[in-house]
Amino acid sequence: MPQASPRGTYLQVSESLRQQIESGDIGDALPSEAALMSSHGVSRNTVRRALKVLEADGVVSSAPGIGWRVVRGGDRRSLAEKMTDLIAEDSLTAGAAYPSEAKLCERFGASRTAVRRVLAQMEGNGLLATVHGKGRTVRALPTSTVQP
Repeated sequence: MPQASPRGTYLQVSESLRQQIESGDIGDALPSEAALMSSHGVSRNTVRRALKVLEADGVVSSAPGIGWRVVRGGDRRSLAEKMTDLIAEDSLTAGAAYPSEAKLCERFGASRTAVRRVLAQMEGNGLLATVHGKGRTVRALPTSTVQP
């Protein structure tokens, strides 16, 4: 990896791993964190951040005691896309209650940290609003990202 990166070294590592997975250089199981540290010349924290990016995008998943596995088939949308699309899938309208963090974690099989990160992003984009003591509500409907 380059010494100084304006983009973030962990993003470069995650993109490198994504390309290796797509090209078939990495099979079902990812190398250990120690091996990834050595091959990319980065710290364990950088490797873990890169893996969390791939996990949030649905490319890999962590299995306790087993390690990181490549997710094959299924829904390849990122967690952010899935949570945004949930508004249309559940026919939620402006002012409707958005599901709780716990329900989102269960529905998408994601960590609370990943769900909270996407919720903050959605709030920042003006899609959700948080009312203290009442939870989150849909503030605006997402615009379609499908190109004709």
